[in-house]
Amino acid sequence: MHRVVALVRAPQSTFELGCAAQVFGVERQGLPTRYAFEVCTEEPGRVGTYAGFDMLVRQGLDALGRADTVIVPGWLPTEVPPSPAVVQALRDAHSCGARVVSICSGAFALAHAGLLDGREATTHWAQAEEFAACFPRVRLNPDVLYVDHGDVATSAGAGAGFDLCLHLVRKDQGARYAAQVARRMVMPPHREGGQLQYAAPPHPAQIDGTLAPLLEWVAGRLGDPVTLEDMAAHAGLSPRTLARRFADQLGTSPGQWLLTQRIAAAQDLLESTDLPLDAIARRTGLSSATNLRRRFATALGTTPGAYRRAFRAGVNA
Repeated sequence: MHRVVALVRAPQSTFELGCAAQVFGVERQGLPTRYAFEVCTEEPGRVGTYAGFDMLVRQGLDALGRADTVIVPGWLPTEVPPSPAVVQALRDAHSCGARVVSICSGAFALAHAGLLDGREATTHWAQAEEFAACFPRVRLNPDVLYVDHGDVATSAGAGAGFDLCLHLVRKDQGARYAAQVARRMVMPPHREGGQLQYAAPPHPAQIDGTLAPLLEWVAGRLGDPVTLEDMAAHAGLSPRTLARRFADQLGTSPGQWLLTQRIAAAQDLLESTDLPLDAIARRTGLSSATNLRRRFATALGTTPGAYRRAFRAGVNA
């Protein structure tokens, strides 16, 4: 059981805490429980929230020493730094091998602890200027949804916390398990960390121009050699206009979105079937086992065979 501990302080942002609790702290019927979730604070007792109610938190900072993953779900007000005890507890947890994660303004706490020095990180776009001024040693990327270094990860504001948490579940438990969690949450199963934090406001003529029908059409044809021109023709748009729609609505390009879908489909087949790599590559439009291996190495940092060994046996465990 992977132990996840959220570190909170008053006044706590309830949405950011809810992101972590919903992904890691809920038992779901028909789905094996893989995480144990706890909440801790520097001084156990009542912790006020921005929503106007108090939480009773029984665990102190010593809980971080038992965590496999530590999550800081927001850190407000940002101008009030964490105490020396909190800074040391975060450093100790990290040095003992815990993965340390922030959601939204939680990046301020990680930066105060020195865990982001010399590294790329993100936070809510509205706090980016303040963050950059306070922590010049951190390479802030204010545009992306999340940044994951393996031992440390940061997410953008609010809803991007769900994206990062589901991304971590995918890494820990595989794409199929993460997709099942996302489905029960009525959430998209995966958004790449490099997608934009927020899309440009739609032009009036585009308000009804949702890409949903096109995405559904493409998802049913991943084994076919679908091109940008094919997608544009099906949508009744020029390739250039389609690219703008993708940027506006999804924060990515048509080609990158399609590649992400193909890789996700390959992950699912690796977890759920014994198909050889060439067959999986053909079914997902990746053409060959060689290309499948190359795409896995670039996107996931592993091989299809290693991925299958890591996640196939535990799908229904």
